[in-house]
Amino acid sequence: MQFQQLHPWDVTPKEARQLQNELRTRVLKIDQFQDIKTVAGVDIGLKHDKALAAVIVLNLADLQIIDGVVAESRITFPYVPGLLSFREIPPLLLAFAHLQTVPDIVIVDGQGLAHPRRFGLASHLGLILDVPTIGCAKSRLCGEYTQPNEQKGAYTHIVDNNEVIGVALRTRTNVSVVHVSIGHKISLRSARQLTLACCPTYRLPETTRYAHKAATGQMLDGVSYVNAL
Repeated sequence: MQFQQLHPWDVTPKEARQLQNELRTRVLKIDQFQDIKTVAGVDIGLKHDKALAAVIVLNLADLQIIDGVVAESRITFPYVPGLLSFREIPPLLLAFAHLQTVPDIVIVDGQGLAHPRRFGLASHLGLILDVPTIGCAKSRLCGEYTQPNEQKGAYTHIVDNNEVIGVALRTRTNVSVVHVSIGHKISLRSARQLTLACCPTYRLPETTRYAHKAATGQMLDGVSYVNAL
């Protein structure tokens, strides 16, 4: 899979924040896709300065794996709250570079617009890949919301400074919400609906669940492995 390099990765945290403020103006908040047949999930497993970056592509109809890559590489950017994309995207791009299938949608285990500078990992990755992306995070980074009712599919808006930046979505009845936001090239409504479609049984989307398994070292059928150390 091909993608564009928008900027160098060897930057300071201050320069990274400046890049976020510049690039966020390029995020598209409307649906920019036709039929969705494939959906991908990404995750990174970290051990010291090494990363296992996983990209898993599923067939949306049955949520079965059709392609996937796990790339092992080194982490070079420090952990800084709000700058996760600068730490995790370079290893993920190594995996995307070896992917044979270009996914129609990518669901990221992290934030999109629900980020202090409105440019989380999902938005950053979406711009680089030039594909629609969704942020589906387990925890809230910023904003406030009231709890939706306990039924699957219920949701409430996440609001920050009077701006709707995402939804708190109940993907299983009587289970904690996930925090869904626009990444790039998608509307909030579609992001919510697609996330729910990828959660037939569990709280987290199947994309995230498979990517997490691969990123923690579990061998999966149909997934190739690349060592970039």
